[in-house]
Amino acid sequence: MLTKFETKSARVKGLSFHPKRPWILASLHNGVIQLWDYRMCTLIDKFDEHDGPVRGIDFHKQQPLFVSGGDDYKIKVWNYKLRRCLFTLLGHLDYIRTTFFHHDYPWILSASDDQTIRIWNWQSRTCVCVLTGHNHYVMCAQFHPSEDLVVSASLDQTVRVWDISGLRKKNLSPGAVENDVRGISGVDLFGASDAVVKHVLEGHDRGVNWAAFHPTMPLIVSGADDRQVKIWRMNESKAWELDTCRGHYNNVSCAVFHPRQELILSNSEDKSIRVWDMSKRTGVQTFRRDHDRFWVLGAHPNLNLFAAGHDSGMLVFKLERERPAYAVYGNMLYYVKDRFLRQLDFNSSKDTAVMQLRSGSKFPVFSMSYNPAENAVLLCTRATNLENSTYDLYSIPKESDSQNPDAPEGKRSSGLTAVWVARNRFAVLDRMHSLLIKNLKNEIVKKVQVPSCEEIFYAGTGSLLLRDADGVTLFDVQQKRSLATVKIAKVKYVVWSADTSHVALLAKHAIMICNRKLESLCNIHENIRVKSGAWDESGVFIYTTSNHIKYALTSGYAPTCCRLAG
Repeated sequence: MLTKFETKSARVKGLSFHPKRPWILASLHNGVIQLWDYRMCTLIDKFDEHDGPVRGIDFHKQQPLFVSGGDDYKIKVWNYKLRRCLFTLLGHLDYIRTTFFHHDYPWILSASDDQTIRIWNWQSRTCVCVLTGHNHYVMCAQFHPSEDLVVSASLDQTVRVWDISGLRKKNLSPGAVENDVRGISGVDLFGASDAVVKHVLEGHDRGVNWAAFHPTMPLIVSGADDRQVKIWRMNESKAWELDTCRGHYNNVSCAVFHPRQELILSNSEDKSIRVWDMSKRTGVQTFRRDHDRFWVLGAHPNLNLFAAGHDSGMLVFKLERERPAYAVYGNMLYYVKDRFLRQLDFNSSKDTAVMQLRSGSKFPVFSMSYNPAENAVLLCTRATNLENSTYDLYSIPKESDSQNPDAPEGKRSSGLTAVWVARNRFAVLDRMHSLLIKNLKNEIVKKVQVPSCEEIFYAGTGSLLLRDADGVTLFDVQQKRSLATVKIAKVKYVVWSADTSHVALLAKHAIMICNRKLESLCNIHENIRVKSGAWDESGVFIYTTSNHIKYALTSGYAPTCCRLAG
């Protein structure tokens, strides 16, 4: 898990990502709704009109609106630009569990402990349909992303799929509201209904807390108090259980499909988030907290971002790095994409696939070290369990067929990081955090005792930078001794100038520029995340934060160059 943003607050019961802005809404158990900018890590606004916990929350996809539902039986529609509640919808007789906008129509869907699901027209501010049939609390109800369907989950141990095409036809015909003789029950004088139960999914042994449609496939995922996550398939005539994911050891609070990969995410009162492979129905990753039960999950509609609400706040996270591993030499950029090593020529802008990479690792390539003398690369893969991390040693083919590049024989070994230190030598930080020097045949030449370190970086021929929790040490591999140390916490990236006379050490919120002897020349602190950096030919360091491109001189800090859009 790559945690992008974390808050401390009262228990988070509802979450909603804004579709375009880097915002997230969190509805809290203490009755407050918070609006956060997760990129800037700042609280933008607070909305506090509900009495008691707020469980349902959802941004509108186009309008500057969001909807909330709480334990005060009220549904509130807010305008976040005007920073106020526009109106309140009354009708439910018990706690409201979820509230969602329809993606096209002016509808709000609410699920309640009064055992009903209601559809409201937020433009006319009226209830247009009541869905009855569950005989216990309705914990969740959601619209299908493209069809006239609703899925609901209840403590009566069922998941129900409702057909609401009749409601759409009635509400979108001219004069339908004025000429409506059905009232809010959704049943006309002749017995036809606006919303009918299409499927009842039975299979959970305890109450169901969540159900959600797949964004593109005819699938449903559900999570329940029987500690199981179930996958269901449906067609026009029937729905059936496909499989069950077992592993949680307490109530499953929420389960969602990954919008773009064959994965399911679930979280639970067992204080864990789990990631499941949909095809194998097996657990891929587990993320645990020590003291916090998880209550809700949210997936960003467009980005590979997720959010989880727990007992003491929420976190926004990614499952894996999206930044490709890369190396620059002269006017060539080497980078990894889609199991290929690619080469981009800066002069001609020609981008070619150099070779296919060996498969077998389910984790993306984390870092790359390029050896121009031997035209070889080291590709490091970082596993969730660090002991399973590996590296691959490849010799890049002289003549590459860009249409059908072959997968050359690579040498794979275990190790956290592998970095070139000479033309025919590279260093490996092994799982015991000791340093091994290897040759081009991937054979150990010698072992080197080094100060305790968590990571190694390139530092020119025969040298390495060793990172520990407090700082960075320049280490001479030949002499087996430390040459210099500088204090800077949790360095993530190291960027050397072309002549290796200067180095920029990049941490999450800080940049330190040093000379070759690791003497600090310039310190920069940023309030938001530092993303990347590069030296230009005149010795100016250019770097990016989450929303700016900036530059720094070795003598000190310079002002902002450019603000990034969005």
